[in-house]
Amino acid sequence: MVSVKVYCDGADVEEMHASARNPLIKGFTTNPTLMRKAGIKNYRNFAYRVITAFPNYPVSFEVFADDFIEMERQAREIASWGDNVYVKIPVCNTKGGSASPLISKLAASGIKVNVTAILCYAQVDEVCASLSDTPAVISIFAGRIADTGRSPVGIINHALKMRRFPFHEVLWA
Repeated sequence: MVSVKVYCDGADVEEMHASARNPLIKGFTTNPTLMRKAGIKNYRNFAYRVITAFPNYPVSFEVFADDFIEMERQAREIASWGDNVYVKIPVCNTKGGSASPLISKLAASGIKVNVTAILCYAQVDEVCASLSDTPAVISIFAGRIADTGRSPVGIINHALKMRRFPFHEVLWA
């Protein structure tokens, strides 16, 4: 049986507090674009506010680098901010390079990752093969898949079957 968890996606702490009053909300996720739109100037200060406000919720913060060496540095720093932190890593960089080696390295060192922007079966397979016994989130961009006229349901179901451990969660984004 698949359990469904609802995450609040945004960068406004007051809206997050309001969302947390809803018992359906089980976690939070944000990204640099949402933070920029919300006028956030200091990523770390914002992250600490969220982590302090919601210590019992998983919270995902995304790296903003495009090269894998800098992504790793940022991921290790972000992960150090709290035990409830997941580091969002895009499935590939803007040059199309796969993040799987980095994902594997981070997961093997105990860093919880949220692999984001997954759009196809091959990416699901590659990501799932890269994960270890560290908790992880596999974020399928279902809305973008649907925008192409294809149903994302098959990819979601595939990800649910391919995940290596029951604590690897599949996120419908």
